Amino acid sequence: MKQAAPPQYDAIVAGSGPGGASVARELARRGLRVLVLEQGSAAPIAGTVGQMARFAAVPGRGAFVHRDASLLVQGINAGGSSTVNFATAADPPLAMFAGHGVALADALAALRAELPIGPLPDQLIGPAATRLMQGALALGLDWRKLDKMIRPQTCRSGCWRCAYGCPFGAKWSARDFLDEAVGLGARLHDNARVERVIVEDGRAVGVEFTRGGVRARALARIVVLAGGGVGSPRLLHASGLWPRSSAFFSDPVVAVMGSVDGLDGGAEVPMAAGLRLDADGITLADMTLPKPMYQGFTAQVGRFDRLLAHRGTLSLMVKIRDEIGGAIGPRWVDKTLAPSDRKKLDTGVAMAREILAAAGAKHVFKSWHFAAHPGGSVRIGHGVDSDLQTTTANLYVCDASVIPQAWGLPPTLTLLCLGKRLGAHLAR
Repeated sequence: MKQAAPPQYDAIVAGSGPGGASVARELARRGLRVLVLEQGSAAPIAGTVGQMARFAAVPGRGAFVHRDASLLVQGINAGGSSTVNFATAADPPLAMFAGHGVALADALAALRAELPIGPLPDQLIGPAATRLMQGALALGLDWRKLDKMIRPQTCRSGCWRCAYGCPFGAKWSARDFLDEAVGLGARLHDNARVERVIVEDGRAVGVEFTRGGVRARALARIVVLAGGGVGSPRLLHASGLWPRSSAFFSDPVVAVMGSVDGLDGGAEVPMAAGLRLDADGITLADMTLPKPMYQGFTAQVGRFDRLLAHRGTLSLMVKIRDEIGGAIGPRWVDKTLAPSDRKKLDTGVAMAREILAAAGAKHVFKSWHFAAHPGGSVRIGHGVDSDLQTTTANLYVCDASVIPQAWGLPPTLTLLCLGKRLGAHLAR
């Protein structure tokens, strides 16, 4: 019996995070036949700790422990990490990308006009974020509301589900663009793990993937890898197109916490306001977390005396722009901090302690560092050109791995800009 030929598409997009979903939408808008292959699940967002753990806490899949016992996490599901992030929008550094031949101003203007981007109204700023803002302003710091990708009319005051995935439709995620692409005719296969890119005569012509235990092939004249800062270099290596390991950045974070009397918090939108010191590569923001996450931090550092103090605790995020280094390998991810990274964290933690003191906090302690923004592993000018094409014709990468320099910023809006630009370029 003759075996059926693999299905043919105009474009295959491997991954459905902000970069992949944005590319898929742009191509589907222009009438191209698009297949999106997503390694994770497209199940509806439930906003539960169990679902979040399946998305981002499975060892070797969404979570990786480094040699120094720090943790790197990423979202493996439809929408990628955007489903479980804090919905903070930061503009791409236009001059940095322009220096690499990548113009993003037009894409940024279009997306800002379309998406729900802006600071939260006062009624959605929680008591912990308010108290921290008062402490920072008392010290003369330029503490201000941050732009969020949240629909205020749908967001609920006193809700704690941002980090679990918003089940109410208030938080924008890449699933919004993915749903639009599917509505325009794109085909989505979830729980489909891309194993390798098929290359013939030096050109990408499709992919092999596994779904439901069955190995299959799909062919297309364009292949876009959007598996994230960890997934894309691994897939390139598995295809014989990239070295065994890749250096990367991860944007390490430390949580600095302290308790105050009379605070009834613990349930609010995190990163409502903060301070960016771009020249120093340090960002501070309020970071109220759900109770299980908070208790994980306290237990991690042995502060069992604060285990039940969740509602009365102020939490500050200290995030840094770390040096590109470490290694992403076929079966491991490892990145210990450079001395310069540790110095930045020490500076940020000292500032956080001052803000907490000004806010009246006591019993101050900090977590170990962790990270959630792996990228820079297939950088523009190193792994892809200014059109995000690899050295293999018709093979592109569009995710945090292409960010050309050490980062330190929420990447979602930047990846949407890159995806919009790439989609328009490919359609031409």
